[in-house]
Amino acid sequence: MKYLLISLALFFVVACSPEKSQRQDYVLVIHGGAGVMDPKDFTPELEKAYLDKLQEALDSGEAVLKTGGTSLDAVVASVKVMEDSPLFNAGKGSVFSETGENEMDAAIMNGKDLSAGAVAGVRTIKNPIIAARKVIEESKHVMLVRDGAEKFAMEHGVEMADPSYFFDQKRYDALLEAQKYGTVGAVALDKSGNLAAATSTGGMTNKMTGRVGDTPIIGAGTYANNKTCAVSATGHGEFFIRYTVAHDISALMEYKGLTVSEAAREVIFGKLLPVKGNGGVIAVDKEGNYTMIFNTSGMFRGYVTADGKREVAIFGGME
Repeated sequence: MKYLLISLALFFVVACSPEKSQRQDYVLVIHGGAGVMDPKDFTPELEKAYLDKLQEALDSGEAVLKTGGTSLDAVVASVKVMEDSPLFNAGKGSVFSETGENEMDAAIMNGKDLSAGAVAGVRTIKNPIIAARKVIEESKHVMLVRDGAEKFAMEHGVEMADPSYFFDQKRYDALLEAQKYGTVGAVALDKSGNLAAATSTGGMTNKMTGRVGDTPIIGAGTYANNKTCAVSATGHGEFFIRYTVAHDISALMEYKGLTVSEAAREVIFGKLLPVKGNGGVIAVDKEGNYTMIFNTSGMFRGYVTADGKREVAIFGGME
């Protein structure tokens, strides 16, 4: 793979589809977190492992969309694959808080009716994205946290796991030496024209116990509206909350008439970068135009479209 060497003064990579006049039958875009990534830190074997897992996540979501399944089912399928892998900071690979615990957040949103579900600070739910969906289906609420979320998940048949399941030596070592952040997410457009977004994270390494980032907050790290787009974000959550990043992209499209790529660029570079808000988003609009944009040195990402386009990457650009 050819790497794009990027100036330390201003990291950015943009990937987007050309704005189309005819809607795609389906589109799926995924991310596995954005951050400071140096190609020198990736052995060929490690890079392949990440790219293979991204392909697997795309395969799982696309299998749903190809057969006429919903965008909601597709984003759950893709995110679950990444939650089950220790490579990503979600589910099995979640980073540790300052007390050495895993505290996970997840959210999902249906663009068809704006229904949304989220869980935050959970420690024993194997796949937080499954619990977030249950919040939509089995409750009158949008977000449940900590013990209440875990009790709710258990009562509704969501698979639980002992905290030891989430222990990964690499993540624990990261607690001792560095501060990293990353998230996984997926956005999709299905054959019926419905959009959905899903995001899951273990948060920031060495975070204060009880800290919740943007991932489970609807409009900050996750948003979907059939009128505009579906968005999943990754990065320094506090900035994404303050600037309501995901909803802002939708609002710029709805009220100013920007394209999905223009709106995402305006937020990631025009609003976040000046205040040193690091990260990126993936987004897809109601016509199947998509964008993957970030102001860091890398973002695990990939996309697949009904017309056969498909790619995964960590560094560089994908046009």
